[in-house]
Amino acid sequence: MGGGGSSTRRVTFEADENENITVVKGVRLSDSVIDRMKEPSSPSGRPQSQHRSASGAVNDEELKKRIAEELALERARRDSEAQKRRLFGKLLEQERISSNEHLTRAILRERAATEEERQKAQRFAKQLEEKDRELKKHDAYYKEQLARLEERSAQFYKVTTEQYQKAADEVSARFK
Repeated sequence: MGGGGSSTRRVTFEADENENITVVKGVRLSDSVIDRMKEPSSPSGRPQSQHRSASGAVNDEELKKRIAEELALERARRDSEAQKRRLFGKLLEQERISSNEHLTRAILRERAATEEERQKAQRFAKQLEEKDRELKKHDAYYKEQLARLEERSAQFYKVTTEQYQKAADEVSARFK
């Protein structure tokens, strides 16, 4: 039965040697389809009288009509399934697009957050370098101040020691 298009097939009907079975060429039918075609198709459920020819074969026109109905039903079923597949495919495509967009947004947010963290780290590194330079300046200043104070202290010590020695010499010279 193949594709679901508007392809046309040529179907031929023949009676076999015994003339009680009609052979349909060009169409493959399952056993269930053949059984349904043999059943009466009246809406009230009562069996219709089948017209048989003198040889006992089923009326070709009625069989053609039933086969055409079955083919139409099969074609409609295939068309319905094809439409469902197309709809399902569209839904899947929309879902894929939606998930791709969500994933893209998440990746962009993550990249932005990563870039922000990198810039923050650079700012902190610059601030740390600046603090380090400032501490080095303070260290140099305090060492310089300490050296001056030590020099002044050494001068005061020297002067005080000289004055003490001089005063001690004077006191000692006075009491001798």
